[in-house]
Amino acid sequence: MKKAARYIIKGTVQGIFFRQFIKEHADKLNLKGFVRNLTNGDIEIRVEGIIESIERFTSQVKKGPEHCQIRDIQIEEKKWEGEFKEFKILRF
Repeated sequence: MKKAARYIIKGTVQGIFFRQFIKEHADKLNLKGFVRNLTNGDIEIRVEGIIESIERFTSQVKKGPEHCQIRDIQIEEKKWEGEFKEFKILRF
């Protein structure tokens, strides 16, 4: 079964390769979507894929890369729409 999710990550998450960390894990789990820095210093992630992969991905998001300091994570489950063809790192 497929689903989608949106994450907002708050804390020390920019300038420490967080987006690359996220892309590597999304690619390993065959998830589609994007990650991008937000102008307020947060990171936004959107993913689509099978439920089990999204659950594993969520565990990795909560850990984050070395040197990150996650203060808060907002996770919003969404309906799968097949919106994405690949996983990308976006620029704002």
